[in-house]
Amino acid sequence: MDLRKIKKLIDLLEESNLAEIEIKEGEESVRLARSPRGTVMAAPAPQQPVAAPVPMPMASPVEAATGGSVPTGNELPDGHVVRAPMVGTFYASPSPDKPAFVTVGQTVTAGETIGIIEAMKMFNPIEADASGTIVKVVAENGQPVEFDQPLFVIG
Repeated sequence: MDLRKIKKLIDLLEESNLAEIEIKEGEESVRLARSPRGTVMAAPAPQQPVAAPVPMPMASPVEAATGGSVPTGNELPDGHVVRAPMVGTFYASPSPDKPAFVTVGQTVTAGETIGIIEAMKMFNPIEADASGTIVKVVAENGQPVEFDQPLFVIG
């Protein structure tokens, strides 16, 4: 759906008494909603930052016993990291009954869809921005992701 159609829908919503409108064209859908006129939305009160006490680093029992550090499991393997371009819910497949777009060990090319992030009821394809082999799938299917969160590692 192009931007001109969306702008026309916004104008239609503004001119009518409708509070919400949803249009579906094939696999694409757009939903526009507005709050009733005269509604006051309360903004959260700004809070003053409070300096938190700095905790002293202490060795865990495992570190104390081994004399070294223990890997946290959050380290990413070497390679190109594909990061979330937005906040939303990550999906590894186009629908629950379909297989995942990619799996570890699969070769991908730049521009190939490797996942989806749902944000504001819109499904946004996540494309590989480098060619190579999927080394690790970091994000979990159906879980929320933050902006710039690692999703995949391509080697």
